[in-house]
Amino acid sequence: MLCLSITIASQVTTVIRLLRDGVAFVADHGLDITDDNTLNLVDTRPPHFILTSRPVTDYGASVVHYMRHRQPRYRGSYAGEVERPSPSYIVDMLPPYARVTSPADSVPSRHLHSSLNKIKHPINVVRWTPEGRRLLTASSSGEFTLWNGTGFNFETIMQAHDSAIRALVYSHSDDWLVSADHDGIIKYWQPNFNNVESIRGHTDPIRDLAFSPNDTKFVTASDDQTLKVFDFAGGSTDMTLTGHGWDAKSCDWHPSRGLIVSGSKDHLVKLWDPRTGRCLTTLHGHKNTITKTLFERVQGNCLATSARDQTARVFDLRMMRDIALLRGHEKDISTLTWHPVHSNLLSTGGSDGSLFHYLLDEPNTAPDGSVMPIPAVYDSADPSSAPAQPIYPAHKIPYAHDFAIWSLDWHPLGHILASGSNDRITRFWSRARPGEAPESFNDRYHIGEAAAEAQGTWDRRGGRHMRQVEEEQELEDEMDGLVDQKMPIKGQPGAGGGMMPGLSFPSIPGLPLQQVLGSGPGGGGLIPPPPVIPGVGGAGGVPPPLPFPIPGMPGLPAGVVPPPLPGMDLKNPPDFSAIAEMMKKAGIQPPPPPGAGGGPMPPPGILPPGLIPPPGAAGFPMPPPGFAPPPPIPGAVIPGGVTHPDGGNDQYDSSGRRRAPLPSQEESLRMEQSKGNYTRVR
Repeated sequence: MLCLSITIASQVTTVIRLLRDGVAFVADHGLDITDDNTLNLVDTRPPHFILTSRPVTDYGASVVHYMRHRQPRYRGSYAGEVERPSPSYIVDMLPPYARVTSPADSVPSRHLHSSLNKIKHPINVVRWTPEGRRLLTASSSGEFTLWNGTGFNFETIMQAHDSAIRALVYSHSDDWLVSADHDGIIKYWQPNFNNVESIRGHTDPIRDLAFSPNDTKFVTASDDQTLKVFDFAGGSTDMTLTGHGWDAKSCDWHPSRGLIVSGSKDHLVKLWDPRTGRCLTTLHGHKNTITKTLFERVQGNCLATSARDQTARVFDLRMMRDIALLRGHEKDISTLTWHPVHSNLLSTGGSDGSLFHYLLDEPNTAPDGSVMPIPAVYDSADPSSAPAQPIYPAHKIPYAHDFAIWSLDWHPLGHILASGSNDRITRFWSRARPGEAPESFNDRYHIGEAAAEAQGTWDRRGGRHMRQVEEEQELEDEMDGLVDQKMPIKGQPGAGGGMMPGLSFPSIPGLPLQQVLGSGPGGGGLIPPPPVIPGVGGAGGVPPPLPFPIPGMPGLPAGVVPPPLPGMDLKNPPDFSAIAEMMKKAGIQPPPPPGAGGGPMPPPGILPPGLIPPPGAAGFPMPPPGFAPPPPIPGAVIPGGVTHPDGGNDQYDSSGRRRAPLPSQEESLRMEQSKGNYTRVR
């Protein structure tokens, strides 16, 4: 088994040891470490050869190193070298699972990378794929974006929903992905992002969803004040949970029990029985809107809730009461997440962009010392009446984002934390390397840009240049990703929404129109060219000459009247009204009146009796000054106009005045509905 081990030398170059069966292979690749197991390419060649560095996280080294030295639990969990505060011990770093009793070693205090799209939108949800190789982000534009989990570079992007995506969750079996949007639409996805089903879940935005332990059902929370339990296989609603007095903002299903929790804008947290739909209990404590409710995944005994009252609370399900009160935020808490390995490590994101980490077994008294530590509820004489223990953050990152953090998610191994924010940036966080803690605490994410620039730990111009380089790199990765997927580039023939030469229909987005499967012996022959249609496209087809000249055309003698069409008697013209009545009885839609739809008027010799052409139509001059226009024909439609009950028209009304068309309010209504307005039926 391969194990990549890194040691830092005093020189610019770095020694890489590839351990295979105890044999070390040394190579000089110029690598620099940028996180606990992160490599950053540093080239020792001249400056004009140096390329943009990109951090790469190699968590395989830590896992393999732990597997080689681990022992059974009864003998002790680990027998290898333990890291010390020195850069040379980076090779001895262990994954969080190797130290389940030391959550402080897994606190993500170091910024790894910031990823952003070419067209930036607020990031509403971030989710690691079940195997941890990629990070999936969902934006307010309805797009899915995949980021590489080791290099943090762009991989692919797709339009998943027509409106903002509000919730995203993988099933426990890792076989399905379910997403919900602002319009109340729920979509089923396979791991390869093939959309197999789309159902209408709610009429209002869906704020959260969660799977049952056996993946047969899932629950959704919506702004219509209800929670719905859906049958996953049938896509139908099993039951509707009602009881909240305002919008339901969050929900979760216990990982091993039949228990559903929900948080609402009415400041209440409710626990539900999914079998009967009955509300088991209501938890009070918060004084504002509940923003997130989440069960603890390791032991399943605790429930964490956050609200807009600047606090978060931890409830013990065995006691049905709050045991810890998390303080420290100066603004509302918008989201939180549990660590996948340590059941006592909780991370919260604030509406001001701050990222705090709490250790539930360490009270961490207030920084100013104004609040005396209060013993834990379990240590009191009467746990049922003891006050909740205030806990302050073990580590703060006050400037993690510029705006509210909407979503947090841990890597399945627990060594990287991803955050999505309203500042349209996805950031990755990890623990500090041995020996670099003081330096990492003085960056711009901990003390701010101004203080970091004063201390020399951050350069404003260099930061802007690095941001520009990162954006260019992400753009290049996006273009490479589109090429790898054989998707046509926008603006080229065959691209989505483009036009084929000589044809008037749009091409299919993402489908190359140059080949068709199954055509030809090899199944990939070319599409035969379409036949040339005279007068269509620009292929050079010349229309055949008409059987009679048109008045006003060059070369037609003055005063010459074109002959009638063959088979038409001008003395006994056909009755078009009778023909239209017969077509209606036969179920055939009659053709529009002559000249409707903006088409040219027929010559005067072919007009039906009694039809007066509008002034200025093709071949018919305007009336002289002082003469009133002819009266309109009841039921007749003038080209380009809309008939009104008074017999007038948008272009020429009954008095002959020209009028502009009335504006349509349908498009304005659709735009307002897309913003979330006017969606409820009053």
